[in-house]
Amino acid sequence: MNFDDNFYSLMMKNECFIDKKEAEQFIQNLYDLLFGTREQKNTTKEYIDSELSILRNRLKIVLLGIVENKEVDDFLDFFFNKIPFVYKQLLKDAEFIKESDPASVSIEEVKVAYPGFFAIVVYRFSNVFYLKNIPLLPRILSEYAHGKTGIDIHPGATIGCPFMIDHGTGIVIGETTEIGNNVKVFQGVTLGALSVSRDKKNKKRHPTIKNNVIIYAGATILGGDSVVGENTIIGGNVWLTESVEANSKIFNKRK
Repeated sequence: MNFDDNFYSLMMKNECFIDKKEAEQFIQNLYDLLFGTREQKNTTKEYIDSELSILRNRLKIVLLGIVENKEVDDFLDFFFNKIPFVYKQLLKDAEFIKESDPASVSIEEVKVAYPGFFAIVVYRFSNVFYLKNIPLLPRILSEYAHGKTGIDIHPGATIGCPFMIDHGTGIVIGETTEIGNNVKVFQGVTLGALSVSRDKKNKKRHPTIKNNVIIYAGATILGGDSVVGENTIIGGNVWLTESVEANSKIFNKRK
């Protein structure tokens, strides 16, 4: 190759050594273990422990590329100790989806076949890494779910439990979004910022959605000062840049 020395110098300065494919395989395998179908012989405690050990080793490979070696075991312990808590949250999410969607046949169908549930699973685990200040990994995981489902949830968002995503394609939930409990969100919803300038990096840029809110397809709610009060219904294709009182119904009016 006939490249100049500057090219090689720039290439050798690359400090990103995370194994992206390994990270994606880790979250997929974790999802499959917790919610995928498996043979009856693979439901024993010994099998689950064995699979978790394999996952721990896989995650260790990923972490060795992005954090100090001395911190890796602490991070691994922290994450795997969180799995039972997150799993219980996700079971509540799955039940909420099943009870809220008249098209759902069973809880198993939700766990195995619903893209919205998959996106929530990846969000809840990527959020664990985000809150622990693990670099790169949370966003790699969230973008993996984004690519598979069309649902873009920033790992820094705060989302209560249970949470429901129905259909899901085109949903965007920004980094500083706060969502309460028993919230339902449909396809094409954007919970975004009014602007994307860098000077707002450390400020609340995205809306707050209180408990028991339903946001129907195509609605857009923008801004860190926008608060949607409890028990509110936001109709399809509504555009909001200001707060809404509790117990409201917001719809587009026909002319």
